[in-house]
Amino acid sequence: MLQIDQIKMLITEQKQEETSFLQKQILKLLHTSPKEIVNWRILKKSLDARKKPKLYWIYRVAVTLTDEKTEARILKSGKNNFVASYHPVVYQPPVLKMPLGEQFQDRPVIIGTGPAGLLCGYLLACQGLRPILIERGKSLEQRKQVVEDFWDKGILDQNTNVQFGEGGAGTFSDGKLQTQVKDKTGRIYYILKTFVEHGAPEEILFLSKPHIGTDLLSVVVKSLREHMIAMGAEFYFETKMTGLVTGQDRICGVRVMDQQGERIIRTGCCILCIGHSARDTFLTLYDQGVKMEHKPFAVGLRVQHSQELINEVQYGEGWKTKHLPPADYKMSYTVKYGRSVYSFCMCPGGYVVNASSEPERTAVNGMSYHGRDSGNANSAIVVTVDHKDYGEGVFDGMRFQQELEHRAYLQGNGKLVLQRLSDFTAESSGKDEGTACAEMLQNDIEIRGVENGQEELSPKVKGQYLWGNIRGVLPESLSLDFKDAMKYFGTVMGGFDRPDTILCGIESRTSSPVKIIRGEDFQSNIRGLYPCGEGAGYAGGITSAALDGVKVAEKVIMLYNKPKCATT
Repeated sequence: MLQIDQIKMLITEQKQEETSFLQKQILKLLHTSPKEIVNWRILKKSLDARKKPKLYWIYRVAVTLTDEKTEARILKSGKNNFVASYHPVVYQPPVLKMPLGEQFQDRPVIIGTGPAGLLCGYLLACQGLRPILIERGKSLEQRKQVVEDFWDKGILDQNTNVQFGEGGAGTFSDGKLQTQVKDKTGRIYYILKTFVEHGAPEEILFLSKPHIGTDLLSVVVKSLREHMIAMGAEFYFETKMTGLVTGQDRICGVRVMDQQGERIIRTGCCILCIGHSARDTFLTLYDQGVKMEHKPFAVGLRVQHSQELINEVQYGEGWKTKHLPPADYKMSYTVKYGRSVYSFCMCPGGYVVNASSEPERTAVNGMSYHGRDSGNANSAIVVTVDHKDYGEGVFDGMRFQQELEHRAYLQGNGKLVLQRLSDFTAESSGKDEGTACAEMLQNDIEIRGVENGQEELSPKVKGQYLWGNIRGVLPESLSLDFKDAMKYFGTVMGGFDRPDTILCGIESRTSSPVKIIRGEDFQSNIRGLYPCGEGAGYAGGITSAALDGVKVAEKVIMLYNKPKCATT
């Protein structure tokens, strides 16, 4: 098999047929005939906008030839430096050597059904381990209605919300699937292929920035659950883990609470996929002797721009006629004393959503549907914080998050508070222009004009909101860092610091504020307990969390393969 890199297709107003173009390029670059090619597929597709307004799709393809002699002849000719041998890495999960007995206590228990819990459970189920998955929130079908009700009416369910419920926090996000993790084992391709098999579009296997959106991600999550149940897994929704049962520093079971009361599920293997917002669970685990430490994270505000503005900056003039996807961006800035400010969880064509999960605390996030067609782009602009900002205690970072969320709650009495960038950066902290125009903009109906004659940006928000002053939500030093960064980003992307840019806060759940310590075997100091995913401090995003779930599943399978299984 051969690999061809750097196939460029100029993006023009006349949309080209991709398959036909690539077939012609493959024949041309390999200097061969169609009869010598068995098949080909795209390995990677990315957009090159470095020479805008000239834009290119860049492809990497794999080509299967009729025989090795033909491949050797093409490689030996040396006619194209972008042609090389291709040896795909196929992921091979460990295999369960002995079938699991019928003993209930032998089955692994997974706490949480986010990406880490679902992929961990999926791999275990495929090997016949029949995992039990515990989820404090509702099933996906019920969860979606509860979240919609919260956005419409402001009534919070502490166990079923944007953070908790089947699918985890990623369910109400942009559904980004790219990761910075370098994968030489084929695990990531295995994860993406699993998503495709359960309803995701095939393009996520090769797009350089794959995403599926909250709507398609919901389809995948439901299909995964149904497939796992068919393989013997069990799901217990609206069931909260309230504690561990241990003996001689080993896990013996988990205490859970559901509508029928508290009970114990016996197990010698428990995987903790609790998510970055399971603050009450962190405290429970710590009280039972599970070792943890604080870790740095970032906090900030979510910013909204017109998607057309971002498209024009990233693609140049004429982008409207070139059949391009909504543009994204990624930026960073270092303030003069070393603190970093950067864009996080950018959502093209998305919405800012109320992502709160605790009473009297307000948190926001970004979300997009697969079509990314809201008209607005949003991302969090966040500032890094560490123990120097919040203290040395294990939960000082968590309490710092809660304090900022409480400030945001007080500003809006539970509603999201929006503010124009011009008002935020003004010296005065009195009643701002946004507040005076609250009635005008509350329902995205009327839009005011600005100095340059362009229409002023109207918000795209999921959840009740009002206009107000959020300058006091962040500590003033962080607000100043945010202000400086926005000014700098305006020099990088013209218009990024437009006066009508809409701010909303607070973005506090960028990552877990704690790390649950685990060893090389992925077990905590309590044997048989496996911290996993973003909540445990080992991932950041859907794919990396799923990847950690797969890695933990491998360790669990190896545990069950030991002659004297430690779980019995």
